[in-house]
Amino acid sequence: MKLSSGTVRMIIPAVSLAVLLSAVFYMQPRAMSYTGLNLLFNLAVPIALATIAQMLIMAVNDLDLSMGTFVSFAACVTATFLQSSPFVGLLILIGAIAVYAAMGVIIYLRELPSIVVTLGMSFVWAGLAVLLLPSPGGSAPDWARALMTSKPPVVPMAIVASVVIAAVTHFLVMRSSFGVLIRGVGGNSRSVERAGWSVIGIRAATYALAGLFAVLAGIALVGLTTAADANIALRYTLLSIAGVILGGGEFVGGRVSPVGAVIGALTLTLAGSFLSFMRISPDWQIGAQGAILIVVLGLRLFLNRLEKREKNR
Repeated sequence: MKLSSGTVRMIIPAVSLAVLLSAVFYMQPRAMSYTGLNLLFNLAVPIALATIAQMLIMAVNDLDLSMGTFVSFAACVTATFLQSSPFVGLLILIGAIAVYAAMGVIIYLRELPSIVVTLGMSFVWAGLAVLLLPSPGGSAPDWARALMTSKPPVVPMAIVASVVIAAVTHFLVMRSSFGVLIRGVGGNSRSVERAGWSVIGIRAATYALAGLFAVLAGIALVGLTTAADANIALRYTLLSIAGVILGGGEFVGGRVSPVGAVIGALTLTLAGSFLSFMRISPDWQIGAQGAILIVVLGLRLFLNRLEKREKNR
């Protein structure tokens, strides 16, 4: 049976997660429990939300190098204003999402490289985060902490939330008309424009939606850690990009997979959590996550080449 490239992009992330999870259970059988899974996937939700945010940006052929600092900024707002003055905090987060939408429009109108603009914005978000919390502190809103630390039956909250995120974003990106337009802008923006749609409007909405998911990532992170600081999510920039690519997404062409992106985020979370569980240095954790990405990409390239050979015969 011949597998299409789309099928390959879906299968490889799931297989990589299953293999890694099997290795974890083999080395630590005690991890095969509610408590063990909760520890392994503890930080999966904010990473998955940040990965979805990055996936939306990549769906329109851009790349966001400010993702980590923006999530950190959202976390600082959550731990300060959203806790003490919810209305003010909500206005700040809505304003940040609006800035994200404007950023997508400016990149398109001025034909600027997205990596340059977002890299510049990363310093802005980092500076604002430091102004809000010069040192680690603040506290999580009660509702955020209660939600993220809740214990549903049978399966830990992190896994339940990840399934919900994957289902919602799959419908939004792959099944809805808006999702078709997002992928259309990434695949062939001229065709979308000729069909009477506003590319500027679609890009603004896509960036705004990405900003919303990034804000949710910051809120979820604070709900788990109960506090924040300006550098709390700096690694999320590279983790989100790696999660999208690991999950079968590509840098161009509007080729993305929401379910695969969430699975990629879970895989990277599992790699880091397991090494922490084994009391291994964070430096090795980063290396392990990079190794997983290289292996999966190598396998995907190998299968794609086999598919091309079969077509040429």
